[in-house]
Formats: sequence, structure tokens, C-alpha cells
Amino acid sequence: MSERQVSMLQAGVARAIRRHGQETYPHECCGALVGVNGRVTAAVPLPNTTEEGPRRRFLVRPADYRLAENSATELGGELLGFYHSHPDHPARPSQYDLDHAWPNFAYVIVAVTSGVAREMTVWFLKEDRSSFDEGTLNGDENPDPNPAPAVHR
Repeated sequence: MSERQVSMLQAGVARAIRRHGQETYPHECCGALVGVNGRVTAAVPLPNTTEEGPRRRFLVRPADYRLAENSATELGGELLGFYHSHPDHPARPSQYDLDHAWPNFAYVIVAVTSGVAREMTVWFLKEDRSSFDEGTLNGDENPDPNPAPAVHR
């Protein structure tokens, strides 16, 4: 198991992800996690352009990936991972998520039930790509300007 980690969420990032999931409900939302030195400083919404229907799928196409990288550069950071919602489904990765994941990124999933964002989890693809390891997500609601570690493994 590698020691990949994203060390902190800046205040407001988790709220932005939850809000995006609620706004796109009953469809899945998706976006990029951008940060500096392992600290997630922004959640950048991306278009959900899947041909399988946005209700149950999302897809980050090459053009979307370039958009995420460009946004990260504009924000003075780097691409640390991606987030998406699971409408009326638990915040656990699906086989589809596994089939489309890239190594070395954090994957945040927020469950949105009846239009209300609920549980939010973070996952890291195992080196052998067989499954995900769950990380720990906390700290965003911390009012302290120096939040506790938020995304790590």
C-alpha cells in the first residue's frame, strides 16, 4: 500500500461538492479536485458528457481532463483527483468507477438521496487496480483557518 495522500481540504470544498451534487440531482455531477502541496483548495465542476446517460454515469473525457488541468494551473495548483455524486445510491465506488479510475488520484463520492447530499467518502485506486482503498475525509467543516487533515490514507 502506497502512502499517497491529499493532506487537507480547504474550508468550503466539501460544501461545494455537496452543493454541486444537489444541483445536478437526479443526475450525477462530476468535477476535479485541485490543490497545492496535497491540500485541496478547489472543487472545479466538469461537464457530465457520458453517452450512457448522466442519471447513473459520469465520464471525464480527454477534453474535460485538459480543462481540469488548465483550471488547476490557473488556480496555481495541481490536479489531485476527481469527485462525483451517486444519486440515490451509497457513496461507494461501483465497478464502472473502478473501470475508469486512474492511479495516484483521490476519488471523492457524495451520496445524494432525494436531492439532499448525505455521506461523502474518499477512495484511492490500489496499485494493482483490483479495487479501491477507502481513505478518511474530514476537516472541511472545521472553522479553524488551519483545518485538520482531511483526505488521507
